[in-house]
Amino acid sequence: MIDIVARVEAILLKAVLAEGLELVHIEYQPQGSTSLLRIYIDKQNGVNLEDCERVSKYASVLLDVEDFISNNYTLEVSSPGIERPLFRRGDYERFVGKEIRLMTNEKVDDRKKFTGFIQNFAKDTLRLKCDETTYAIPFGIIKKANLVHRFR
Repeated sequence: MIDIVARVEAILLKAVLAEGLELVHIEYQPQGSTSLLRIYIDKQNGVNLEDCERVSKYASVLLDVEDFISNNYTLEVSSPGIERPLFRRGDYERFVGKEIRLMTNEKVDDRKKFTGFIQNFAKDTLRLKCDETTYAIPFGIIKKANLVHRFR
């Protein structure tokens, strides 16, 4: 079976980078007769509607030319939002000092849910300071994580 997400990333990565954007994440959700292909993009000061429209247009063209997704799908291009999800190792390195909310697949010191500040990320381990305790969380057990935005 073809890895649709990996193939979409290979097709779009250079084009997205050429636009000065970051390809944050790709999701493919088969849903019966019409699936969902969601592409998250970002840039330094956030993306706008025009960025999303531009990527959507050339993604549609490039994906139509390659024509490897066998069923119908809806294409969405979106910003990851102010509470951006963290997916890759580089995300944790990039956001050192920022507050995140995180859930693990396995317990770390008797818990699976954390909210704290990224101290560092090295050797595949996230150091997260929650209140007065710093936890060492292996990257491989992180289920879900996102930035925390505090409205002031």
